[in-house]
Amino acid sequence: MARPAALDSGAVAVALAAPDAPAWDLVDEQLVKVVECASFPAALDFVVAVGGLAEAADHHPDIDIRWRTVRLALVTHDAGGITELDFSLARAIDALA
Repeated sequence: MARPAALDSGAVAVALAAPDAPAWDLVDEQLVKVVECASFPAALDFVVAVGGLAEAADHHPDIDIRWRTVRLALVTHDAGGITELDFSLARAIDALA
């Protein structure tokens, strides 16, 4: 599957300000979301659910889990920046949280 081109910083800012924007932050040129779960097992369940979405999209976030806190980061590495793939997966992950 051909990857979309990276969005420029202006396009990323517009997309994050849109009414349907995912609830993620722009940190170091990546979309980042931190999710606090009720417990460590709940955090693991959340990560497994994110993994299912990522596999279906063939697009995988960087995931860091620390006890019950999950940090997700999205960037399309082979495009060299944030693409619509990142926004699409971010919206799908928001639907889980």
